Amino acid sequence: QVQLVESGGGLVQAGGSLRLSCAVSRNIFSTNALAWYRQAPGKQRELVAKVTSDKIVTYADSVKGRFTISKDYAKNSVYLQMNSLKPEDTAVYYCNVVIHTSGYWGQGTQVTVSS
Repeated sequence: QVQLVESGGGLVQAGGSLRLSCAVSRNIFSTNALAWYRQAPGKQRELVAKVTSDKIVTYADSVKGRFTISKDYAKNSVYLQMNSLKPEDTAVYYCNVVIHTSGYWGQGTQVTVSS
């Protein structure tokens, strides 16, 4: 079983920054994809950022240029650096890891951006 634990969420003013962390219970070197999703109330969960095993990085248009996904194999961790935060970034953010064809999710961390 693979477990993911997100941290780093909180309340921040518009224009501020947060760094989300995702600790994975196994090595992430061989993962097919590492990603961050978010879900706002009343909305579907959406992809925020993803990096695949072939090193293709994808960002949602709404966060492009502001968010950066990164990973640390030694720490088995995935990060999402969020800069220039906007109120519309408010959501629960989830870490996602794909190993082969199986996806694993963390419990989510709340990010609230005040105007």
